[in-house]
Amino acid sequence: MKENAVLEVRDVCKYFPGVKALQGVDFTLCKGEVHALMGENGAGKSTLIKCLTGVYEKDQGDIFIEGHEGPVSIKSPQEAQKNGISTVYQEITLCPNLTVAENMYIGRTKGAVQNWKKMNADADAILTSLGIPAKATQQLGSCSIAIQQMVAIARAVDMDCKVLILDEPTSSLDESEVAKLFKLMRDLKEKGVGIIFVTHFLDQVYEICDKITVLRDGQLVGEYEIEKLPRVQLVSKMLGKELDDMSDIKSDASTYKKDEGTASVFEAEQLCSTEGIKPFNFHIEKGEVNGFTGLLGSGRSECVRAIFGADKVTQGKVKMDGKEVKIQKPIDAMKNGIAYLPEDRKVDGIIGDLSVRDNIVIALQVLKGFFKPFTKAEAYKFADEYIKLLGIKTASADTPIKSLSGGNQQKCIVARWLLTDPKYLILDEPTRGIDVGTKIDIQKLVLKLASEGMSVTFISSETDEMLRTCSRLIVMRDRRVVGELSGDELNQQMIMNTIAGGGLDE
Repeated sequence: MKENAVLEVRDVCKYFPGVKALQGVDFTLCKGEVHALMGENGAGKSTLIKCLTGVYEKDQGDIFIEGHEGPVSIKSPQEAQKNGISTVYQEITLCPNLTVAENMYIGRTKGAVQNWKKMNADADAILTSLGIPAKATQQLGSCSIAIQQMVAIARAVDMDCKVLILDEPTSSLDESEVAKLFKLMRDLKEKGVGIIFVTHFLDQVYEICDKITVLRDGQLVGEYEIEKLPRVQLVSKMLGKELDDMSDIKSDASTYKKDEGTASVFEAEQLCSTEGIKPFNFHIEKGEVNGFTGLLGSGRSECVRAIFGADKVTQGKVKMDGKEVKIQKPIDAMKNGIAYLPEDRKVDGIIGDLSVRDNIVIALQVLKGFFKPFTKAEAYKFADEYIKLLGIKTASADTPIKSLSGGNQQKCIVARWLLTDPKYLILDEPTRGIDVGTKIDIQKLVLKLASEGMSVTFISSETDEMLRTCSRLIVMRDRRVVGELSGDELNQQMIMNTIAGGGLDE
């Protein structure tokens, strides 16, 4: 092994039927290093992590870990932990109904009787040493997502991990929570822990990481020191092509103008729901892209869920093309030409055990009625059309959707709703947790759909993405609309000022 290395991967390959997921990949992690593992969805990042953690067994190559004379065999997550490799995933895998201490020691206690006093004291000592603001005896579910992530990391560290893998740990965190997580990562780095950091947020990579390894199509593109790889070059290496400035997606910041005398495609008046949204007014015009923006928890998603009938509406009325309609549940919205891509694709979007084909056609089948099923030929025709149109990477239309990368799963859900030919498309966090290339594809698709007359509401946690795609922004704070921005007002500073100061009377 190289000097100071804690983990070395040499010539690792992993094959699935018809797919070379990893082809001769090398990777080196040093002590006290934060090393970003980058690449588009489908590049091989998750497969490499699963080979390191024993979820998959590699087909070729060697894995070396500090303290072992030769290569190690990792055939299960338990073996990975024994070898000092721990992983914290994007989706928290702890038990929210148990206490913090119970989560830290679950599965690790010996004997029939547990010394609760000692366990709680040990847990508090670890939490204090890592600067984690939680108590051993509090229920984990009462902690924020960021604190739950930190508890998962504390559990890993207490198991004497040499290698800590963080897989998209910041995707559900706000800026202050990310700052706390980064402080913990820096503390662990000082203690000599090697950290593999998987994320799609480029700003975070350049803030916290020392090195970057880029994968593309299952192959190693290269390993780079952070200060020697500018962001534009990083994106270019991930995509395998030169990338124009992302601002070119929207060459001219179009100014929103309402056509006088024509009815809005959709209009809501004093709408509110059981999720605590204060009454709000909203409208969208034909061919317009607008969006809801605000801090995490401000009520962006709850507003569009009320529009789609996904949450119970308690007040207000809505109109489509100037005519009042009743939207009390999602099927009502669908019948009125509204489509909705939800914030959490794993929980509310994909049906994991069904095929790509079935996931694409299911919304149109609901509209048609299950007693009038599509023929097999029709279903394949629809699926193949959108697989080609959106560039969905899948072995076939029969592939289970759960085996696709996150970005390709997202494209399948977009395809599902486009197939219903909606007048009004709502996209809630359509680019969260997906690679840069797919983000660009989705942003371009949104603007293309708008140019063809579709109305689109676009929500993203990344403000620059909203500014590139939207011509009007509705600003949220504390589940209340506090302002509306368009034209020259569409900039980061105005958004922050509106969020901080509010723009409407309380």
